[in-house]
Amino acid sequence: MFSLFNIFKITAFLEGLSYILLLGIATPIKYVLNEPQYVKWLGMPHGLLFIAYIALAFLIKPQQQWNLKVFGIVLLASIIPFGTFYVDKKYLKH
Repeated sequence: MFSLFNIFKITAFLEGLSYILLLGIATPIKYVLNEPQYVKWLGMPHGLLFIAYIALAFLIKPQQQWNLKVFGIVLLASIIPFGTFYVDKKYLKH
């Protein structure tokens, strides 16, 4: 059975991966090759994963006993490329 913690870890990984694909592949294709459909294809899933990441972070905060600084880092990591991978390595070691 998946715990909320494991769901958060999976969501964090997928959110980070989708962000890197969006910034590293889809956006350059949009502006270099004038092909915006890749941003549309990756943008919606990334947006949903971003919202899920934030919501799940709020839900597992009490369980993980994160102080305000750590919680801020976890939230900030969602808007920094590779940030969710850092959070996984540093704060999600269960």
